[in-house]
Parts: sequence; structure tokens; C-alpha cells
Amino acid sequence: MATETCENCKRIIGELEQAYTWHSHILCKECYARLSNPTAKQPIPVDVHTPIIQPTPQRSLVKSTLIVMATVIAVIVVIYIILSMPSILSQCSRQITIYKANNGDASAQYKLGGMYHFGEGVPKDYTKAVKWYGKAAEQGHIRAQFWLGRMYNFGDGVPKDYTKAVKWYTKAAEQGDVHAQLELGLMYYFGSEVFEGVPQDYKEAVKWYTKAAEQRWGEEAQVIVGDMYAEGKGVTQNYQEAIRWYRKAAEQGDKEGQSKLGYMYYTGNCVVQDYVEAYKWALLAEKDTRLKEMYASKMTPTQIAEAQKLAKEFTEKQEKEKTGKDTKTSGVK
Repeated sequence: MATETCENCKRIIGELEQAYTWHSHILCKECYARLSNPTAKQPIPVDVHTPIIQPTPQRSLVKSTLIVMATVIAVIVVIYIILSMPSILSQCSRQITIYKANNGDASAQYKLGGMYHFGEGVPKDYTKAVKWYGKAAEQGHIRAQFWLGRMYNFGDGVPKDYTKAVKWYTKAAEQGDVHAQLELGLMYYFGSEVFEGVPQDYKEAVKWYTKAAEQRWGEEAQVIVGDMYAEGKGVTQNYQEAIRWYRKAAEQGDKEGQSKLGYMYYTGNCVVQDYVEAYKWALLAEKDTRLKEMYASKMTPTQIAEAQKLAKEFTEKQEKEKTGKDTKTSGVK
């Protein structure tokens, strides 16, 4: 059966046949059906002539491109938001800190002082750091008192004033701040020779160094207290006490304490002379080759081997204890 096409579709086909095939996207439904199936036995009624729209390759390409572009833009926006979150959260945290500080919160005042002190999220400004440390310190904030004392000690944001440094260090030290205790011990040990306006007072130095030494991480102070007992500064000279403090530091891994304890065993000062122990601590101190050679010159090969064995066992024990502490700490939620 011959196919017939309406006049309108004939015109369209004629105009577009160079660019499109006969099933153009703008053929009407009836003509599209006839041309698609010219062998159809049943003629299609000609009284229904509704245009049919078929998507063209160009339209599909544009649509796909738009979808891809929209997806890419959405991904970029999400990534930007994710990357901006730390900054946004930091700004929110900073504003909350400032608000609380202005409303008298000592912890927020101390935190704001630290932000200005170290330039964290705000321009570094020692004067403002002193201001906020001072507000918190006046309310009894321990760390603020320590840092305020340090600012006066070094003249950061304020004129250097050792007397005020001692004042604020003392307030923090009396509340148990180990760093303030160490600073006070140092200032009283040297006195006005180094810190103008601060009297040299070995008893006060021993007092604060001892308080620091009795705390965790007080190895440095333990060695200093040992020195003061060994030299009789601020206390009655007592080598046994010196050895006790050297041993405390040495057993916590302090190299200076290990070296000095080794020397005490070498000289036999208020302790049974023991070259093996002396060499063991010298090996652990890893500090003075000359001392190790001096100790070894007094020892037999067997004694040297024994000292090396003891030093190795001590190191292994320390590492095991450290691993145990780290594991225990990591398990705390």
C-alpha cells in the first residue's frame, strides 16, 4: 500500500531532508506512523492529526551537558563547605570565647589571653594577652597566673618586672603548678645576681625545687635538689639525700641524674663504691665518653660485660613500661 503524507508534513520533509532523515522530530503522529511502517494493512485515521515531538541528538546532548555541569557544581559546593567547616567552626568558637571572656568567665579569659599570646586565630598581641591573662589570674586561674608571671619575667607586653613575676609565679606555685615552682626555684637560686629585685634565697629555692621534684615530670628539679644537698646550699650537706634525688631522676630516664648517680658510685660518696653500677649509669647517660673510659679503666672485662647487661635490661624495662602506659592511655575514652 502506498503511503500518503499530509501537505504540511511534505513541506517539512522537503525542507529538512538534507539534515534529517524522514522520521524528523516534528512530524505529526500519523505521518510518523505511516513512514515508520509503510506495509501496515490498517490505514490510520486521518481525522486525528496531533503533532508528536521526538528528542533530537542535539537536545539530548544539551540536557546531558546541563546535568553534568549541575552535578559538578553541586560537588564543588559540597567540597567547599566541607573544607570551610574548620574555619567556620573556629570563628564560632572564637566568638563564643570572646563573649564568655567579656562576661567574666576565667577559663575563657585565659584562653583568649593564649590566643593573643601565640597568635592563634587572632593577630599576636602581647599587650592584649597580658590584659586577659591578668583578668583570669585575678580570679585565681592557675595557668593564667603562671603565664602572667612569665610575661613579667620576660617583659612581653609589659615592662620587665621580676618582683611581679615572683608574685604571680608564687600564686600559681602555691596551687601546685610545677612550672611555676621550677621558675621560682630558679629565681631564688640565682637571686638579684640575675633577677633584679629578687633576693638570693637557697632555702626558698630548695623548697620550690623539692615541691616540683615531688610531682610527675619533675626530673629536672630532682637533679637540682640533689645538687643542693650535695653542695649544702639551702640545706645541710647530705650526700645520702643527694643520691636519693639523683636516683629518682635516673630511674625516670633523666640523663643528668644517671650521669651524677654513676659518678657517686664511682667515688663511693655515701654509697658503697661500685664500678659496675657506675659504668651502667654512665652507659645509660650516653653523655660523657671520658667518664666511661675512666670507669672502664678500673674494671675487668667481666665487670664491663655485667654493666652492659644491666644497662640493656634497664632500657628494656623502661621501654616496656612506656609501651604499657601508652596502651593504657590510648584505651581511655
